[in-house]
Amino acid sequence: MSPKDQVKIILADDHAMVRRGIKKILQEKPELIVTDEASDGQELLEKLETVTPDLVIVDISMPRMGGMEAAAQIKRLHPGVKILILTMHRDKEFLEKAMEIGVDGYILKEKMDVDLHRAMEYIFAGKTYTSPLLR
Repeated sequence: MSPKDQVKIILADDHAMVRRGIKKILQEKPELIVTDEASDGQELLEKLETVTPDLVIVDISMPRMGGMEAAAQIKRLHPGVKILILTMHRDKEFLEKAMEIGVDGYILKEKMDVDLHRAMEYIFAGKTYTSPLLR
């Protein structure tokens, strides 16, 4: 990510406070622009019908449609959109399923203040990022 590039991001999490926290961390870098928010996977997919972000940051556990199902559909319908899972789930099963889907990163909410920017650097360098707590 060069400082001149703008990175358009959509946040999907069912908790408004979590979305606010993510936005606050992202605002540390002026090139990171949160263009929209969704409270579940279904709403995220609806937003992707009219806009194409560079990245979606999505939680796994959400009502109506969870993040894994949404990620699988995004990879199928919008293969150029990068996906970063941001979750509380430490279970390796979730991580393995996310990697099978083809997500670009998987970080834990408990360490998002440390991992979020690093994960995005990896993702936009064409690498996959996994939280060090899961390695």
